[in-house]
Amino acid sequence: MFGLSELAIILIVVIAVLAAKKLPELTRSAGKSARILKAEARAMKDEERTPAEERGAPRVIQGEAVRREETDGTAGGRGGGDRG
Repeated sequence: MFGLSELAIILIVVIAVLAAKKLPELTRSAGKSARILKAEARAMKDEERTPAEERGAPRVIQGEAVRREETDGTAGGRGGGDRG
């Protein structure tokens, strides 16, 4: 019978014959995907090198926290009154 390597070669030949029409399109899209991946990786590396001020890091706004008073629920507030 056939060994594993012979079966693999036969499988590759069959796939190449049956997919001959789509092969150029598949290789083209694989190349395009690889270029996009490289460009994104390069952009991430460049972004790591630039200081935060140049990237437009979010500003910290100094302010004062305001607490709402809890209500008993009788005056239409959001408190945890007994609704029964």
